[in-house]
Amino acid sequence: MTDLASRLRSLGLTLTADTLADVIALGTKKRWGPTELLEYVADIEDKERAKRGLEGRTRRSKLERFKLMADFDWNWPKEIDRPLVNACLGLEFLDDHRNVVLVSPQGLGKTMIAKNIAHQAILTGHSVLFITAANLMLDLGAQESSRALERRLQYYAKIGLLIIDEVGFLAFDNRNADLLFQVVSRRYEKKSLVLTTNLLFGDWHTIFPNATCATALIDRVVHHADVISIKGESYRMREAENDAKQRAAKRPKTKEPSKPAKH
Repeated sequence: MTDLASRLRSLGLTLTADTLADVIALGTKKRWGPTELLEYVADIEDKERAKRGLEGRTRRSKLERFKLMADFDWNWPKEIDRPLVNACLGLEFLDDHRNVVLVSPQGLGKTMIAKNIAHQAILTGHSVLFITAANLMLDLGAQESSRALERRLQYYAKIGLLIIDEVGFLAFDNRNADLLFQVVSRRYEKKSLVLTTNLLFGDWHTIFPNATCATALIDRVVHHADVISIKGESYRMREAENDAKQRAAKRPKTKEPSKPAKH
């Protein structure tokens, strides 16, 4: 049994090797023939491989915790294209290597939507990476040689779906602007990109060194893109205000000090 388990493990049938005694006992109990036993082994190995693949894609995506779209309050934004959001969540853009750009002020759910798009892509078998623009620049800027930088640029170019969050929160110097342009250019018309920003495209010149750089980057991002503009007041601010009111309502009310009697 030990030798058989080792041979099964070397063939990649890890789950069968780890549960070999249970598999044999189940087959004996159900009086399975060779074909039925092999079908069972193939079934559990397929499910285990799919599970490991999903876990691996989720871990590599660096998605971390997020709220599902079931918790999204569609009535809060003053303006949002719900059919377009749902189409993007359905991953229609991936087959055509299109981009998705979510534009809104802070607190209106653009990152939440981007993370749910990432989650759907992971579930359907795509390699995904979620990263902020600041962390992307830190990673690329930390490469100590041209060869190392080229390897990292190739890595970002090959990911099935790359989500760059928070473009516009920090200004770019010339080097960082060039690095972001290279990432976008290498994916252009080859791999999809999801990008979130708090700035309208007309304001991108405020975070890039010059207007030409901003124009060239915008041109490649939006040429084949679904642009989702969300307008309204911060949802997070509303939640914070509601939480403060609820906490205040739960506090015990203090009695006002009694006034001294008049003589």
